[in-house]
Amino acid sequence: MASPAGSSPPGPPHVWADEAIEAVLGHLLRAGVILAAIVVAAGGARYLMEHGSAPPPGRLFTGEPVNLRQVGGIVDGAVHFRGRAMIMAGLLVLIATPVARVGASLIAFLEQRDRTYAALTAFVLAVLAAGLMGWAM
Repeated sequence: MASPAGSSPPGPPHVWADEAIEAVLGHLLRAGVILAAIVVAAGGARYLMEHGSAPPPGRLFTGEPVNLRQVGGIVDGAVHFRGRAMIMAGLLVLIATPVARVGASLIAFLEQRDRTYAALTAFVLAVLAAGLMGWAM
């Protein structure tokens, strides 16, 4: 017997199809890479506006300033439209994109009630998080 128009057929609650999950994850990756490219390009343009006419530094490599070695300093600098910080923020977005994909995969596996893949994905996410925070495994 067909279900009346507008009602759901009896059975398990809505579960995402694999194709729908792959499409969402693909859009997430694409959006992350595009956003990272835009932020890096804007930061590069801003950096050239700030320092484009300055002579290159001498032979001594000094590395990045201390404030650009921590996420808080990068975010603060990017919010204030400092070129180097914007470039670094774009790189952080690029690094965070596949991590976000793993997190979204975990949510999808939990929604599908696939315990095996959810457990494996949670482990991968934990390893990624530990690595990004500098913890040795």
